[in-house]
Amino acid sequence: MEQSVQPCPECGAEIRTDPRFTTWCAACDWNVDPGKPEEEPGRLERLRRQLARRHGERLFAEVAADGAPSSRRDAAGLLAYGIALAVHGVTLALLIAGILLVVLGWGGPLPVVGVFFLMTTWFLRPRLGRLPADEPVLYRDAAPQLFALIDEVAAVVGTKGVHAIVVTPAVNASVTTYGIRGRRLLKLGLGLWEITGPQQRIALLGHELGHYTNGDLRHGPVIANALRSLNMWLYLMEPIRNPTPLEMILNVGYFLPRSAILGLTMALDQLTLRATQRAEYLADSLAARAGSTEAAVGLTDRLLVAHSAESTLLREANAGQVVRGKRAARAEAWRGLWERLAAHMDSIPEGEHERQRRLGALRGHSVDSTHPPTHLRRASLLAGAPVPAAVHAEAGRQAAIAAELAASRERLARLALQL
Repeated sequence: MEQSVQPCPECGAEIRTDPRFTTWCAACDWNVDPGKPEEEPGRLERLRRQLARRHGERLFAEVAADGAPSSRRDAAGLLAYGIALAVHGVTLALLIAGILLVVLGWGGPLPVVGVFFLMTTWFLRPRLGRLPADEPVLYRDAAPQLFALIDEVAAVVGTKGVHAIVVTPAVNASVTTYGIRGRRLLKLGLGLWEITGPQQRIALLGHELGHYTNGDLRHGPVIANALRSLNMWLYLMEPIRNPTPLEMILNVGYFLPRSAILGLTMALDQLTLRATQRAEYLADSLAARAGSTEAAVGLTDRLLVAHSAESTLLREANAGQVVRGKRAARAEAWRGLWERLAAHMDSIPEGEHERQRRLGALRGHSVDSTHPPTHLRRASLLAGAPVPAAVHAEAGRQAAIAAELAASRERLARLALQL
């Protein structure tokens, strides 16, 4: 894309502009942040972000001073587990009480109370992850080279591989578990995979598998489900708006227990938030160990402008709607989607990357309460001595993996374009 030149209206310095991106001045930071981030509507999320801002810079300073962060468990983590187990204990107590009231309370109103307890327990029950029905799921026999790469990266970062891979169109990746046996699942977003280089993909796998290594408290099933149960309690006790006199009495009756639950939720947030952000720094250090510091830094640079990939996919989807009525064009619209996305990301000028870094420094932790700002993650990687790659992306292996993902690429391209 051809760039033009204009003077900065603030300081007069020369600005090179690209019509696809925000015009700004590197000399005086004019227009670095043309729009403020949207404020989360909930009080709970606002409090979470205040906690993130309070601890974020201090945590970065500690990580930069200590090098690779430790994954050790501390008193806060143990207390968080205690609170989470107590939350699950309340759910279990409700279940037992509900069963006893239904079974032993015949002949009176107690079975009705028991049914109410059982219904409440159903809402509060811990959730086990499930495999999606509308996205491709890969197993070892269908993608042996991809699973072999994951196994190699897992060995480097000190963990095991995964049992299944869900391929999604998202500009993201994550790990979780599914089923009663807690099988490991990698969610691999083609929107991110396709815009990264071979070594950056290894760094991406190292980062995600690193979350298994560091025992991320907040994403473990015990605490994650406890937070979900607490949020469900808050939802069930949400004050009724424009209440009738009877509903007003109910609101008053809910006030104290809801305040206690909110306080417990904030305590669990406070105890796990620091560990969660530390886990991200640790995962980044493991990404560098697997794919090299250079690749891990390159991955963070892609993440800085990931929103541009999301916008491109949205434009492609809108364009796909235009050709829906044209049979021949509709049949071919999906072809080259991922290549066009990668080409767009490669064309983003360095000035936009720098603007995003400065924007991250201005906004700090005000956008996401669970992740450190990307510019701090990048700075943390650059603070230590460069680490070479332990896993290398040979051309033959990459070609084999591309062949294994070919069917998923087509299916998700069609899904992304709604064809």
